[in-house]
Amino acid sequence: MFVIFCRIFQFIFNFGAMVLPWRKAAVIDGPGSIGKIPELLREQNVKKPILVTDNGLVKAGIAQKIIDVLASAKFPYVIYTDVEPNPSVNTVNKIQKLYVEQNCDGIIALGGGSSMDAAKGAGARAVKPRKSVNRLGGLLRVLKKLPPFIAVPTTAGTGSETTIAALITDTDTHHKYAIMDLSLIPRYAVLDPNLTAGLPPAITAATGMDALTHAVEAYLCWTYNTKESIQFALDAVKIIFANLEKVYANGKDIQARQEMLLASYKAGFAFTRAGVGNIHALAHTLGGLYNTPHGLANAVILPVVLDDYGADVHKKLAVLAQTAGLVSETDVKTNAEKARIFIDAIYAMNERMGIPKGFDCIKDEDIPQMISWAGKESNPLYPVPVIYNRHRFLKIIQSIKL
Repeated sequence: MFVIFCRIFQFIFNFGAMVLPWRKAAVIDGPGSIGKIPELLREQNVKKPILVTDNGLVKAGIAQKIIDVLASAKFPYVIYTDVEPNPSVNTVNKIQKLYVEQNCDGIIALGGGSSMDAAKGAGARAVKPRKSVNRLGGLLRVLKKLPPFIAVPTTAGTGSETTIAALITDTDTHHKYAIMDLSLIPRYAVLDPNLTAGLPPAITAATGMDALTHAVEAYLCWTYNTKESIQFALDAVKIIFANLEKVYANGKDIQARQEMLLASYKAGFAFTRAGVGNIHALAHTLGGLYNTPHGLANAVILPVVLDDYGADVHKKLAVLAQTAGLVSETDVKTNAEKARIFIDAIYAMNERMGIPKGFDCIKDEDIPQMISWAGKESNPLYPVPVIYNRHRFLKIIQSIKL
């Protein structure tokens, strides 16, 4: 009965989604494309942006590149550098306070998903100052245009530069939840591969697998997909299989870095429109409880859940296997065999890139909370191929618990 309720909810929700004003962040790409940021700010009549980033990018000199661009254009700015992995409610509130006190009128988010999520949350609070971050959590609770927002990713994975979501962690409860609103889609996505050239191999691997998870889950979502989101998901899978291990082995391969940024963007758009699923729901619990990097959590869980879905996804995984170049169009293997090839390829890629098979941080006493949070996130909203109950969530958690 619960499965029927979820499917009816998704069917009705899809009709509402069709009339929403979906849009994509305008892409500015290519080596050195950060040099166009002042021009973008002027186009939006921004006089004083806030630059949101993290201390790691400050120490690595990446933030200085943006600062130099702003300084050479004589742009006044404010900078916030204390974004942590899995950004907290407190961080969002600090950024919003600084934004207001310094009379800022635009936002530049530099970094991975954490910096972008924190900046999005702060932007939402800037236009909805009477609502707490917790009250903004959920679907369509902002409903107000954000200040001009430029997203500058330094990893190729989260896709936050084109998504409607900001993932925030409540430090009191350790619950990681999403603010989801079309107003959170950035105005511009500046995809400069030079900013990702120095990314360590481990982060390159985890963020790349994050993008793959976005693309695969989006493709498997059966209700909300459009022709465009399906094509973007397929494009992202093809690009990632062709380029991820290249940039893992050689981070200075600028062309492959550019391709991975494009894949991340496309996968981000695909899951923004089509949805994610049980993999993300479980990954968010690991991020909230144990501060596990989101991309790493997705990378570990992805093949385990695909295996668990079984025959329900064999036909679509067979298409992905062909898209990824793992089987040919003329291959006479069954869909089940092709699906097995695709899943095994993910396991193998994880192993070659040093991604673990599970986590030793999971505590038995936390498992009921993980199941509860994952269930509430997934159901009834996510149009997953298999709706999980408590038993299925428990099975996956036990599979990844070392």
